[in-house]
Amino acid sequence: MSKAVLVVGGAFGDEGKGKVISYLALKDKVDLAVRGGVGPNAGHTVVYLGKTYKVRLIPSAFTNPQTRLLIGSGVLVNPQLLLEEVELTGVKGRIGVDYQTGVIEEEHIQRDRRGHLKEKIGTTGTGTGPANADRVLRKGRVAREVPSLQEFLTDVAAEVNSALDASKRVLVEGTQGTFLSLYHGTYPYVTSKDTTASAACADVGIGPLKVGEVIVVLKAYLTRVGEGPLEGELPAEEVVKLGWGEFGTVTGRLRRAAPFNFKLARRACLLNSATQIALTKLDVLFKDDAGAKSFQDLSADAKKFIWRIEAETGVKVTLIGTGPTVDDIVDRRCEA
Repeated sequence: MSKAVLVVGGAFGDEGKGKVISYLALKDKVDLAVRGGVGPNAGHTVVYLGKTYKVRLIPSAFTNPQTRLLIGSGVLVNPQLLLEEVELTGVKGRIGVDYQTGVIEEEHIQRDRRGHLKEKIGTTGTGTGPANADRVLRKGRVAREVPSLQEFLTDVAAEVNSALDASKRVLVEGTQGTFLSLYHGTYPYVTSKDTTASAACADVGIGPLKVGEVIVVLKAYLTRVGEGPLEGELPAEEVVKLGWGEFGTVTGRLRRAAPFNFKLARRACLLNSATQIALTKLDVLFKDDAGAKSFQDLSADAKKFIWRIEAETGVKVTLIGTGPTVDDIVDRRCEA
């Protein structure tokens, strides 16, 4: 039996999980990738073979044409969006959706775009909160009841566990970030469920003993979309001046930004039982390190920054993003 590799966000989302997952899918020849998390309120950006993909439901491991792609029962699916992404990524025939995956309907979207959720919390307006609320009340729809999803239906937990029992390489993709967790985040400015590694296991139907590695993804600086606290937040004009100006994949809103927070990084590693850290956007913080492929090639300041993260968290930084494309990565996993 093999054990799964689980990738989870260590901040407020937008950490660069899509890049890390797509790299691992190709580099490690992943057999099966399964998405946990909330639903289409999280967007992952993948830059591959000169094209930029923004996906909200399809696992970011789609870059490997040999990888079986699954969406766990703990996720919410917007059927129309899923069909659009299947077409965009060309994954028809290798994408599966669990029978019990929750379904977002138009009335959920409308409820999410007005009142308390939109005005106070600053939600994405994608319908995930109301859909999860209906699911808890046992009055929501599930995928097996939707005609347009019939061709994709499968027992995700059975597939994932069978793959692990057969010693196949399995990657679990978390969404959102640790501090958007309903239980461990900056409540009430959070998403509608837990987003930690433990929740991702439940979302896809595996027990904790079937996880071998937990990779927490952190960005070289903090960003956040929507309302809620952000310690050390910089004025928008300074964010743009620093080159940290980013826009949410789902919302299109300018992300608020702050310097890297070591205290939050420690907390994320604790809550997720991190065994590795993936650090993205190093090239944005240290411009001279853009495109670097080995640790030795990084600048002295970049190395000091990475060593401090390791010292503060007690977790090794094994993957370092140095540019926008899938292969702009320093991979330290083979280092002694």
